[in-house]
Amino acid sequence: MRVFVTGATGFVGSAVVRELISAGHQVLGLARSEESAKSLIAAGAEVHRGNLEDLESLRRGAAASDGVIHTGFVHDFTRFKEVCEIDRLVINALGSELAGSDRPLIITSGIGILSIPDRLVTEEDMPVASSPNPRVASELAANELAEKGVRVSVVRLPPTVHDSGDHGFVPILIGIAREKGISVYKEEGSNCWPAVHRLDAARLFRLALEQAPEGFVRYHAVAEEGIAFRNIAEAIGKGLNIPVVSKSAVEAAEHFSWFTHFAGMDCAASSRQTQTILGWNPVHPGLIEDLDKGDYFRL
Repeated sequence: MRVFVTGATGFVGSAVVRELISAGHQVLGLARSEESAKSLIAAGAEVHRGNLEDLESLRRGAAASDGVIHTGFVHDFTRFKEVCEIDRLVINALGSELAGSDRPLIITSGIGILSIPDRLVTEEDMPVASSPNPRVASELAANELAEKGVRVSVVRLPPTVHDSGDHGFVPILIGIAREKGISVYKEEGSNCWPAVHRLDAARLFRLALEQAPEGFVRYHAVAEEGIAFRNIAEAIGKGLNIPVVSKSAVEAAEHFSWFTHFAGMDCAASSRQTQTILGWNPVHPGLIEDLDKGDYFRL
């Protein structure tokens, strides 16, 4: 297949590109800069110039493909609502080009949009439009496309997709800890984050593309169902050689500032259905093992 990939030079997307090419697919990767274009060429992909806010460029990329994997996202969490709206528009643009065909669209969402007390979040759980989390816009857009006949699948990523080169939530936590000289968890630190290694996630995206069914399906890229936030904070404290401290909810909010919502997420999740349907079995190291290797703490 010739696959159009957004976010093709990003942390997750670059691994997806390599996974697709190694499996014999052709990749058309979205690039917004000359540096990104050179990176794609070096990986063996074709280059499609554009960006996530140039919807016409996205439509052209989708039109030139046999399927689309959308991993791109504007990673500016200080304006989270705005970038979630950008993502909704991107999904609509890609879907409008694929409507009326059998070409699959794989989009990316986050397990963090769902938090269900006392049980694991499953692939069957759906976000609601009234959710206070603006990230639900992506899945709601995908659902609307499915109702129009687009062959769409959602891959839900956990709060941490980890590996060397990560620039997501865990490096943000490390940066806060390094700046303030302590690694913090709220109260008992019992809120849980699921996790997955980047290479395991990339394989799931490929399988989701190759096995895309009719209609709308959701997959969970979850290797570890729920890691207590206290354990993450302790691994960060160990890596930075700084104290690990429990703080009250009010103190933790002051400590984490704009990142408070994300630090407090409690969204343990299962991937049992995903593993059964796709034959996906995570094989790479877990988050704490990755942190213990030390790469996350090298400036």
